Amino acid sequence: MAMYTIEIDETFDVPRNRVFALFADHGRFGKMLGAPVKRIQDSDQADPNGIGSVRKIGIGPLSLEETVIGFEPDSLIEYTITSMSPIRNHMGRIRFEDSGEGGTRVNYTITFEDIVPFTGKVVSAALEQGIRKGIKRVPKLA
Repeated sequence: MAMYTIEIDETFDVPRNRVFALFADHGRFGKMLGAPVKRIQDSDQADPNGIGSVRKIGIGPLSLEETVIGFEPDSLIEYTITSMSPIRNHMGRIRFEDSGEGGTRVNYTITFEDIVPFTGKVVSAALEQGIRKGIKRVPKLA
């Protein structure tokens, strides 16, 4: 099976703690992406959106679940798909760094393999388009 990588690198004139808070909050993350996202399991850590939290993306049978597997406040969020999915070995990694005077650099990388040959290109294009469109909303939502 083929491996696919999406990498998006953006810089915003918004403080890092506010940008991180937007990405970390499952409901607000969904608003940014324009997709229904709901936290269905809280983390057992201080932040309910931290390691072990699970979010459901989509509606009914067209949904999937992602579990947060890495969480460093204001610095890193890592997650993986933990439900049935048309892809496997999925890893999402979002890194946050200071940029300029009070700005934030976001590096968002997703890697995965397709299960059905040649479907990865379609999944990759749709994911990248959706994230790029959503990430433009960061200054308004953060």
